[in-house]
Amino acid sequence: MANKRIASSSRDNWGEKLARKSMEISNGNSPFHHVTLKHRRTTLGRVDKFLSPIYFTDVNIFGRLYQRHAPVMLIKHFGPTNSTFQEISKCENHFKNFIVGDNFGPTFSRHWFKLSIEIPSSWIREKVQLIWDMGCEGLIWRNNKPVFSLNYEDEFGVKKRYNIYEKFQQHNDRSVTLYISVSCNRLLGEGKNGMINPTDLKKMFTLTKAEIVTLNSDAYNTFLDLCLLHELAKSLPEDSQRSTEALYSANEIINILVKSKFSEQGYTNARDISKKFFTTKTRDGEHIVHAMGHCHIDSAWLWPYSETIHKCARSWISTLTLMDKFPDFTFVCSQAQQFEWVKENYPEIYKKLKIYVKEGRFIPVGGTWIEMDGNIPSGESMIRQFVFGQRFFLEEFGITCKEFWLPDTFGYSANLPQIMNEAGIHNFLTQKLSWNLVNTFPHNTFHWEGIDGSRVICHFPPGDSYGMHVKPEELLKTMSNHKDKGRSDTSVFLFGFGDGGGGPTEGMLHRLSRMSNCAGLPKVKMSTPDQFFADVVKTQDKLCTWVGELFLELHNGTYTTQAKIKKFNRKCEILLHNIEFMWTLAESQKKKDFPPYPRQEIDRLWKLLLLNQFHDVLPGSSIELVNQDACKYYEDIMKSGEILINTANKSLIKHTKNKTEFSFLNSLSWDRKEVVELPDKSLSFIFCPSLSMTSIHICETDPVIVEPQKNGMISLRNSKLRCTFDNGGRLVSLQLNNAEGSKELIKSSHFGNQLVLFDDVPLFWDAWDVMDYHLETRSPVLDVIEPLHVSEKSCELRGILEFSVRIGDNSKLKQTIELDADSPVIRFKTFVDWQENHKFLKVEFPWNIHSTKATHEVQFGHLERPNHQNTSWDSARFEVWAHKWADLSEYNCGVAILNDCKYGYSTFGSTMRLSLLRSPKAPDDNADMGEHEFTYEVMPHSKSLQESGVIKQAFQLNNPLRAFEGKVENDLKLANLNTDAVILDTCKKSDVHKDAMLLRLYEAFGSSTECEITLSNSCIKKVERCNILEEPKESCDIEINENHSFTSSFSPFQIQSFLVWLD
Repeated sequence: MANKRIASSSRDNWGEKLARKSMEISNGNSPFHHVTLKHRRTTLGRVDKFLSPIYFTDVNIFGRLYQRHAPVMLIKHFGPTNSTFQEISKCENHFKNFIVGDNFGPTFSRHWFKLSIEIPSSWIREKVQLIWDMGCEGLIWRNNKPVFSLNYEDEFGVKKRYNIYEKFQQHNDRSVTLYISVSCNRLLGEGKNGMINPTDLKKMFTLTKAEIVTLNSDAYNTFLDLCLLHELAKSLPEDSQRSTEALYSANEIINILVKSKFSEQGYTNARDISKKFFTTKTRDGEHIVHAMGHCHIDSAWLWPYSETIHKCARSWISTLTLMDKFPDFTFVCSQAQQFEWVKENYPEIYKKLKIYVKEGRFIPVGGTWIEMDGNIPSGESMIRQFVFGQRFFLEEFGITCKEFWLPDTFGYSANLPQIMNEAGIHNFLTQKLSWNLVNTFPHNTFHWEGIDGSRVICHFPPGDSYGMHVKPEELLKTMSNHKDKGRSDTSVFLFGFGDGGGGPTEGMLHRLSRMSNCAGLPKVKMSTPDQFFADVVKTQDKLCTWVGELFLELHNGTYTTQAKIKKFNRKCEILLHNIEFMWTLAESQKKKDFPPYPRQEIDRLWKLLLLNQFHDVLPGSSIELVNQDACKYYEDIMKSGEILINTANKSLIKHTKNKTEFSFLNSLSWDRKEVVELPDKSLSFIFCPSLSMTSIHICETDPVIVEPQKNGMISLRNSKLRCTFDNGGRLVSLQLNNAEGSKELIKSSHFGNQLVLFDDVPLFWDAWDVMDYHLETRSPVLDVIEPLHVSEKSCELRGILEFSVRIGDNSKLKQTIELDADSPVIRFKTFVDWQENHKFLKVEFPWNIHSTKATHEVQFGHLERPNHQNTSWDSARFEVWAHKWADLSEYNCGVAILNDCKYGYSTFGSTMRLSLLRSPKAPDDNADMGEHEFTYEVMPHSKSLQESGVIKQAFQLNNPLRAFEGKVENDLKLANLNTDAVILDTCKKSDVHKDAMLLRLYEAFGSSTECEITLSNSCIKKVERCNILEEPKESCDIEINENHSFTSSFSPFQIQSFLVWLD
């Protein structure tokens, strides 16, 4: 016994000696201690392999993240099905057994899985997670509520895992039942052999792993430290002290873990090293980064609208779960439409979301219904985006947004600052101009001034992304790339998976906490838009100002792609304008038997239109399924809108058996005199007063002269112009009839109305981009099928010519050229059977005009753009957008090209081109294939475009006088304006005030003027100036004149809204 005690004592002494010897070795006091001269490349490689999910996982830290594994006891499957949780929970007999390795699908179908889990009793005090790998997106339900989402994305090899128990305790249920609602698509859709390729609609998915595990928290936290140290060592300047410190710290952590055989003490010692590194604070005065969680979710793009509803639910429930765990975490979220979707389809998530909105952590931003396209929607459509968005946020959360949020659209109209201001918004965040292909935008934080002089503070996050992953290189770029140093020392950092949803992850928040005040990096703090812009305002006097549009030098093809959708959009905008005008006109008559104003239905139709103006739908950059859904919504608007028109018509017009009595609607704010087609297909030249519904007033006019010539050319002539066309429909001569003489407007030896075809193969973004080099491939369309001839329908009121040509290898175009009596325009009605591949069809007019700029209509105004290539900024505008018209003028002479559904223009020197059709093959391989009908007009003019009526004529092309059978008992007229410079753009019933109507006007010439608005046959009780949200404007008292009118002064391109109460 004594000998055993001696032996034991001897072993203890030996152990103490060994421990001391090990300490000496570790302190370098041993001949066996080796100090390695660190080679940067090999050390970085060592760290990389120690973290790798692929290499050496049997000995590295990644392979130690999960300690214990157990299979999911039972899996059952039900699908495809669109059933809700409430529905599937009542039909358990539909579920069938399912095992790892089984397939499900196809693309965009939805499925339910039921998981029966049994947690081993030996897992007490462990963090228990579910690993469920299926290659697509899913939403986990537990205890009848959605609790977490899953997707295929990973960070440093670690995918999202659901925490079944943060710390499994004895009293917890070992048996757990989960349901998973699965969508058969990844975050960015299912393009066949490429993200933006047409969708593979037959793709099947496989359940590759279904197990429960215990997470080694010590290993995981050390893994996060090492990942960051590795990234910092690579991202910081190679010769910097901090880069070396990061590399040495990571290397030492590996040594400690290996020597300790990954013991608990080893992890503690390793964490001490990383803690020392991350708590070395950045110096005072360093750049300040305002971090905010973000999850940009395209309302439709590479997936249909219906899937976006579930993307929102999945992304937001994960965000809300993180908020439970991280009390300082803030998250910004735009698009009121998506909030409404979640409210209607996932009330449990919405209820929890509202709690965090009230706490100021889940922050609605943007103030719009959706993140719309920034170019193509009309001015009133843009206003309604803010009206519906701000109204939703006010009704649901008691707030309105102070910032406009549009990070991912394809350019920004020069009148957006005014529209923002009118919605109570004075700050703007975007980043898309970082995609410019030619020029680098010179600012990140600046004042943006619109065409009317309105200003907003604008910020482009200098990290050039709205979906950061919280990596050191992103923070370093945010600091180094900020172009307004000295004027602003702060910027926004938006983090979270985006485009297809996903949002922030727990790993991102852990990394952010480690880097919040770490030497070598900018200072980072969790923040809000209000806090950021409040900091910017403090030094706003130092900021530079950018005047005019924010033009994106990329994605110019989106002005033309998906022509059908763009045509639908224009027609629906006009239809809704007319619906609101007719019902307001009817209400102003105060007829007792007239039905109530259909506000709910009009709002429904507006919401559908606004939804389709999303920045991947209206531009034409979505998959075919989205385009099909969009067209269904448009058809709903058109059909339901016609019902509303006809209902109003029945109350306004006296219908008789006499089919020769007609009434006309003119919803524009000027008198019109023009040729119209009656319901019986006959033509008449009539007069129709402004803003009225009147019986027909037929007028006399000089006839149109049609003159065929021996050489096959044909001339058309009326009281205002004369033109000549060759047998291929090309315009060879155009002159005005005026007292001062007539200048030839077609350039010598050139042809107008020349159809031209271009090769159209971009670098990558097929539906999005047209490149400047396409202009080098010009090919005139010269293959005439049917030569120009006089139509059988041609008459004294309307001269009509027809011809047809072959375009490319597979397409045909037929055109009807019309000149009406007393009309200032030549009309080109065009039918195309389009079957091309990567071709771009335009029509060009080489004018005999000298100017250095062309003028283009934008929302509530117009702007000038250069038609030369003096600078790279000029040349980057080789394809631009406009709304209803573009004009090229010299003093006292010019020509405008008007259109009824096109948006792309190109003007170089004296040659103007209107873009007609494209034929990209991705992401919709059937884009624009098929038949198209559209109209463009040419309007030569003397004097300025304003004085000659170009703006009016473009409105008239898009909103023709509408004939109704029946007679108005007394002509119904709503109002009259005393100046052509101001346009009454919208007339509707107030959304806020029960007995008031809303009138919205804008100055269209670019002048300062005064306008008198006279209400016809009505006594004005009260008038208030308001913003677009119908909030009263301070110091804007309106006096009512004796003649039932009121007067207001307008500055150039100013929008003004008025609430009017009638007796």
